[in-house]
Order: sequence, then structure tokens, then C-alpha cells
Amino acid sequence: MASVLWFQGGACSGNTMSFLNAEEPNVVDLIVDFGLDLLWHPSLGMELGSQAQKVFWDCARGDRPLDIFVFEGTVIEGPDGTGRYDMFADRAMKDWVTDLAAQAQIVVAIGDCASWGGIPAMEPNPSGSTGLQFHKREKGGFLGPDFRSKMGLPVINVPGCPAHPDWITQVIVALATGRAGDIALDELHRPETFFKTFTQTGCTRVQFFEYKQSTTSFGDGTRTGCLFYEFGCRGPMTHSPCNRILWNRQSSKTRAGQPCMGCTEPEYPFFDLAPGTVFKTQKVSGMIPKEVPEGSDHLTYMAHAAAARIAAPQWS
Repeated sequence: MASVLWFQGGACSGNTMSFLNAEEPNVVDLIVDFGLDLLWHPSLGMELGSQAQKVFWDCARGDRPLDIFVFEGTVIEGPDGTGRYDMFADRAMKDWVTDLAAQAQIVVAIGDCASWGGIPAMEPNPSGSTGLQFHKREKGGFLGPDFRSKMGLPVINVPGCPAHPDWITQVIVALATGRAGDIALDELHRPETFFKTFTQTGCTRVQFFEYKQSTTSFGDGTRTGCLFYEFGCRGPMTHSPCNRILWNRQSSKTRAGQPCMGCTEPEYPFFDLAPGTVFKTQKVSGMIPKEVPEGSDHLTYMAHAAAARIAAPQWS
């Protein structure tokens, strides 16, 4: 039986709510079928007050085994490195993170904020927010680049704003059943089984992307035209399975007519939400996208785009 302690850091509760909506497996399955010992969780923990603090301290001191420490939200270091902007159970949350991460066999960061700081870490970052082992794309974060859990693993990042519920539970199942060694991580410590392919994989608009045909309208469930060229869709550059493991078992942002915002990448929110950058493709000379799909370059992309438009069939 694997013991799990779930803490919620600054500026986040979305991943807790996402976790509660998991279906494959769901939270009950985790406990009943996979023998998860959920020591405490912000929404499911039964202990309150001094009883909850005893659980935390027992784990922090090593008196109670802690197999998996799950953290969501940013680690807040402000003001002036004290962490007192985010107090929990009579201590700065960052101090709990330090002690619990040192005792855990495995440490898991859930969501963008825990993975690399997310929205709270945008400049000027007055709260001193950062991720567990990354600050945006720079390795380090709160625990430092060389951190390893007791099992010898770096922090396992499951990003997203929020992360899909089934990404969370499937990773926890793998870890809880002793298959941590089977989880291959990419350079950003994300499980490759979820984050090796792009959001575009499985997108119902991909044929329009191939022929470089753009849509001129949002929403309405339309699946005609690509959202990349005009509406800032980051599907071709974002690593996620959002169009393979559908949300609510039926849809995704692009299937619902909204562009992918790239929320599983460290740079999210892109361009720090500057005016004119949200839902709008940034271009050079008004026609060439500033960012092109991974593995391509601007010259090759423009040549391919020109040829694709010429070859585009009438239906597109």
C-alpha cells in the first residue's frame, strides 16, 4: 500500500478539482482497487486541526513513511525569502515542502504552477513564486536542479492548467504500484507517455492545418479551418494528449472551436498576456508566424505553406 500526501500551494486549487473528476481510474478506484493510502488531501482529508498537523509532522520528521508527496500550486518564497505570503498549518508552506520532499520516496508536481511557476511566476513576480524543480524552462526552481527523492528520482512534472484528471491518476497508479522505473521522462521531467506527442495529434482540424487553410471565426463547435494561422493556436508546438485523451470523454479546446493556449509548456502564459497576444497569432511582416511547429524553420515552413495552399483541394 502506497502512502500519498497531497498539499496545495499558492494560487491553485484547479488540479485538486480535476483530480476529483478522474474516471480512468477514479479516486475511489485508487483507494479500493490500487490500495492507495491517502494520508491527507485538501478536499478528501478527514483529519482537521491538530490531527492533520500530526500527520504532516509525522511525515516531515520521518516517523511515518511517505511514498508519494504530491504538490500543486506554486512555491511562494516572498516576502524576502520568508514564504509568509503562503502560510499553512502554522508554517510557511515552503518549509513544509522542504521537509516533506526530503522524506518522500517520490515527489510529483501537478499542474503548471507546481511544475514551473505558471501564471504567478510572471514578471515582476512580486510573490516570489516558482515551481518545484523548474522556474519556467530553467531547471532549478525551489528544490534545486540536483534534487532527487529518496528513490533517486527528480520531481515528476504533470503540467497543465489544470492537468487532465486521468493524467494525474494514471501517473499516481504507476508510481503506487511500483512502476516508477517504467515512466520515461522528457527533458522537462514530464512522463513521455502523455507529453511526447503534440496537442495537434488527433485534432479534428489537422487536415486544414496541412493545407494551410485558416478559419475566421471562433466556437460554435465548428471543425472547419485551422486556428493556428489567425487565432494563436499552439497545438502544433505544445506537448500534450488533449486530443487523444479527451476532456469529459468527448471534447478538447480545438474541437470546441477554441485555440490551444499551450498550457503544458513552461512559457505559459505566452508573451505574459501582453495586449494583442491572446487568441492572436504573432506574425512577422503581417504574414509569417513568429513561431513555427517544432522541428521546422521559417524558410522551410513558408515554402511548405505555399506549396500546400496551391495543392489544397476544394473542400478545404
